[in-house]
Amino acid sequence: MTYAAERVLYDADSHIMELPNFLSDHADPAMRDRIPDIDFGANSGLQRNLNDFVAQGCAHTDEHVAKALELGDDILRGPKGYEAAGAFNSGERARVLDLLGFKKQLVFASVSEGLVFSQKLDMDVRYGAARAHNRAMHAFCADDDRFMGVAAITLDDPALAIAELDVVLSENPGAVWVPHRHCNGRSPGHTDYDLFWARLEEAGIPFVIHIGGDSLQVDRAWMNNGRPLPKDWLGGGENVRGKDMTSVHHMAERFLSMMILDGVFERFPRLKGASVELGAGWVPSMLKRLDWVVDIWSKTDAELAKLQRKPSEQIVDQFAFTPYVYEDIGDLIRQSPAALYLFSSDYPHPEGGRNPLGRFEASLQGVAAPALDKFYSENFIRVFNP
Repeated sequence: MTYAAERVLYDADSHIMELPNFLSDHADPAMRDRIPDIDFGANSGLQRNLNDFVAQGCAHTDEHVAKALELGDDILRGPKGYEAAGAFNSGERARVLDLLGFKKQLVFASVSEGLVFSQKLDMDVRYGAARAHNRAMHAFCADDDRFMGVAAITLDDPALAIAELDVVLSENPGAVWVPHRHCNGRSPGHTDYDLFWARLEEAGIPFVIHIGGDSLQVDRAWMNNGRPLPKDWLGGGENVRGKDMTSVHHMAERFLSMMILDGVFERFPRLKGASVELGAGWVPSMLKRLDWVVDIWSKTDAELAKLQRKPSEQIVDQFAFTPYVYEDIGDLIRQSPAALYLFSSDYPHPEGGRNPLGRFEASLQGVAAPALDKFYSENFIRVFNP
């Protein structure tokens, strides 16, 4: 018996835990010395976890892997992060996927995308980091067609973004991750990006936004309340804290709203996309808000008046969202179309919990079988065309 059991499950979120040489081993020779080291977060739990494995030669022992795999279909209750089986070894990950029983699994980076999406690095270094990242992801996923590697491309330079996309599409990625912020002073709906979206549409490859594509944290001024700065949930200060979680989706909602209001989904009706690990509790209200924005402002905004479909219809047709494991997905489906939501495990990150299927199932009591099938498999198939 696998973890999926009788369910047909497609996993919209999993990760590689990068080792220090993840980018350098795959960078162009001329760029190798210019790409900074990956920032794993000084003094964070992630850095401490990584240090242990660097000290051990960046590999699990056979005994460590065997012990994890002995958990069988309870593998998600086992070690997380760098200690997890398959965290950075694709052969181990294939054995984990055998136990999970997922039909397909999107695979994201965990930290290296920070260099790809950096606004501080020279433009050629950003795209050099993207080339290295995308080669590394392709290499990890190449030997098992259940893995759908996610490429990363910053949109800061339209010409360079399109050039990297052309290379990436030849590698048949599962999706293309873009940062959910403005594009170096442009909206993602700027006409300079029409060729980028057109290439994705033609190839049938979706774009994704994901936590890490913009700042995780609120401005430090909001943390200044005269009391000690709280630690994040990993025990450090670089990850998400309580106040951060109130707004971590704000830029994602803004990015998607600009795509809609700038007509990207209208111009490219076969373009698909997804928001991953940014929660979904905000989605029903966004649908309503965008519909009334267009209804009211189309009277004075000629571009909005051109839209032929309501924003809510565009999103339902062309986009989807992964809820956090602690969100009430049953309630979200009662508030909005079931076509909007995707199952995810977040393996091997601890945020995904030790039994995401069980937690989602608990909130899906009373939801009709067709909606369950959409959540667990059909919406993934519609968006990602596996």
